[in-house]
Amino acid sequence: MNLRIQVLLTFALLGIANLLTAADATAEFDQANKLYEEGKFRDAAESYSKIVVSGNSSTPLLFNLGNARFKAGNIGQAIAAYHQAAQLSPRDADLNANLQFARSHVTGPTLKSNWMHRTVELLTTNEWTLIAMLPVWLWFALLVARQIRPELKKSLRAATLTGGALALFGCFALIFALNLRLNEKTIVVTARDAVARFGPFTESQSAFTANDGAEFRLLDAKDDWVQVTDGGKTFGWLKTNAVVLLN
Repeated sequence: MNLRIQVLLTFALLGIANLLTAADATAEFDQANKLYEEGKFRDAAESYSKIVVSGNSSTPLLFNLGNARFKAGNIGQAIAAYHQAAQLSPRDADLNANLQFARSHVTGPTLKSNWMHRTVELLTTNEWTLIAMLPVWLWFALLVARQIRPELKKSLRAATLTGGALALFGCFALIFALNLRLNEKTIVVTARDAVARFGPFTESQSAFTANDGAEFRLLDAKDDWVQVTDGGKTFGWLKTNAVVLLN
């Protein structure tokens, strides 16, 4: 058997394996939906979670996972699922409505979103990258045109300056969005009445109580503790087994 045939057979087998995996995931998804319709929300959430862990993540899957978790009374875990889905489809109206509805059930200290974070969350990272790259490509095209056709330099001067300004703005916007997503981490509380302490020790004095679904900005981590803030004057240390990292 020559090398070409071996390569073709390998790709064929990989294609068949992918089709079988997709078929299995679809069957599991349908089964999870059936459990949800029967009101077995915890079982449905477990079934949806297994599909996510297998690597077959999608907006509908994460959306349904969030719904099942919310119906099962796990607000924090529901918010985590909605947040994952929002990273894939940030402008999905139903998804954002359910996320805000879940957040409305959270009491006590929690992170308040500001206009900067809301703006960044309107687009995916790939979309921010595209917004930055399009004016850069346009600007380079104008520069190349000026070099190829010197007689166009004067007529293209204003367009080149505008393209350069847009390229600069797009790059700054991309850097800003990446900085927020990479350097500002958010956690959500998934335990009921999690006690936040002034220090990363069980013996430390209680600072406040974080309720299921509360979101906080991650400041630091030490052993099995994380230091968090609500963006205001509330600070404390929470056990890592009481929270989930959102981004």
